[in-house]
Amino acid sequence: MKLPQDAIITEAKLTKYLLKWKPIDDKSQFLLKAGYTITTAKQLEKDLREQILPLNAVYTESNNFGEKYEIKGQLKGINGVILIVITILSG
Repeated sequence: MKLPQDAIITEAKLTKYLLKWKPIDDKSQFLLKAGYTITTAKQLEKDLREQILPLNAVYTESNNFGEKYEIKGQLKGINGVILIVITILSG
């Protein structure tokens, strides 16, 4: 199944979760390998919409937030480095 191109990706999800360093379950250092930082959050959003959202989404479960989907794919970063990512979406 394909998810809509206008799926909601909040700024807080990018800047306070994905791109902000955390001592546990940090994702910022992984994304930094491809050149993404808090200052490039808009580019990360654009790249997710263009490179990941067009891929097939697989339903995984339902929870209190709604249905949960997973997209596996490659994300080519700002610096040309390709990351293998698993994106979890709910709604």
